[in-house]
Amino acid sequence: MPRLYRPEEIAEALGCSAWWVKDRARRSLIPHTRVGRAYRFTAGHLAEIVRLHEETPARPAQPAGNVSAPSSPAATLDGSPQPRRHPTTSVNHLRARPPRRAQYDATA
Repeated sequence: MPRLYRPEEIAEALGCSAWWVKDRARRSLIPHTRVGRAYRFTAGHLAEIVRLHEETPARPAQPAGNVSAPSSPAATLDGSPQPRRHPTTSVNHLRARPPRRAQYDATA
């Protein structure tokens, strides 16, 4: 029979809070077993939690001997440097609501 770990033990192994572990289990974002109202975890669950939150580098690492100089900025056909552009994203402008007192025609 596999050993069941409490959220506090999993939190200690992961270096986070027990609240985080319970919250993620409650929202079914991490694998867990529910015994009554208590969350319990196996060693397999812990390994899966680590795998789920693992991040890999965006680009593969270059070998140490194959270091290249940083590339120059892109140039146009005439050789002049091309200005950098920020990615286009839609911007939602926020507007403040009028104060609630202005909504009612009550004077004190």
